[in-house]
Amino acid sequence: MAGPSKIEWTQATWNPVTGCSHASAGCDHCYAVRMTHRLAHMATDKYDGLTHLNARGERHFNGVVRCHDDVVERPLSWNTPTTIFVNSMADLFHRKVPTAFIHRVFEVMAACPHHTFQVLTKRPERAAKLSAELPWRENIWMGTSVEDQRVVERIDHLRKTGADCRFLSVEPLIGPIPRLSVAGIGWVITGGESGPGARPVDAAWVRSLRDRCERYDVPHFFKQWGRLANNPDPLDPTAKQNGGSAKGGRLLDGRTWDEMPGRPWMLKRPARDRRSIRLGLLEVA
Repeated sequence: MAGPSKIEWTQATWNPVTGCSHASAGCDHCYAVRMTHRLAHMATDKYDGLTHLNARGERHFNGVVRCHDDVVERPLSWNTPTTIFVNSMADLFHRKVPTAFIHRVFEVMAACPHHTFQVLTKRPERAAKLSAELPWRENIWMGTSVEDQRVVERIDHLRKTGADCRFLSVEPLIGPIPRLSVAGIGWVITGGESGPGARPVDAAWVRSLRDRCERYDVPHFFKQWGRLANNPDPLDPTAKQNGGSAKGGRLLDGRTWDEMPGRPWMLKRPARDRRSIRLGLLEVA
């Protein structure tokens, strides 16, 4: 199966789609762009030709999106129950992903009730538009990225999807989000930006979101500070600089926040139909 993920809030990744395009300020220093460029130089064909340098010499996705039929059915053969981040390197609801392929991905997820699938998009308006057509199951979580106040309308679109668990990835948090609306939200991930050019995160912004979650009894997962300079505790033992594993550290007010939604459905649903629907390799430039 897929190798263990280094992302703290998941166990594995599954990428039936590769390639993307810039959606908002949260994409400015996208880790997936850097990883895609690196994999392309390692002769990994599915990542070749997906990035370019803009006029300022910054690397971004170039808008080419590929859908990989040889990858889409892999979870059917993974027997160990696993929490799986869907398309960590792309966006399933990008406008260039054919609707038929989105259906195929959902059919595979519905056929694997022993896994938990975490679908994350910056384009929840398309997810909402297609929602009534999709085979939602309790093990399919739907999330959207909200990096600052400018994109909070994504939450309203997310609420219109049929997911039992709807979640927010407030990472990279690049600005305050006063009075974040968590109505109908089952999980909130927060974290600072990391990597080259990482923008700062104010501890007050993180505490405000943590407090909001506690007030409304929403599980909160604090992933990282991103840079040690953001961390109020420069001696945080979870920071890479101090011998830990997290970028900038993970302690918030003296503890880690690893809260997750419950998974009551994992043992109660029977196996579903696993018939194969072949779509072929699709590429849209």
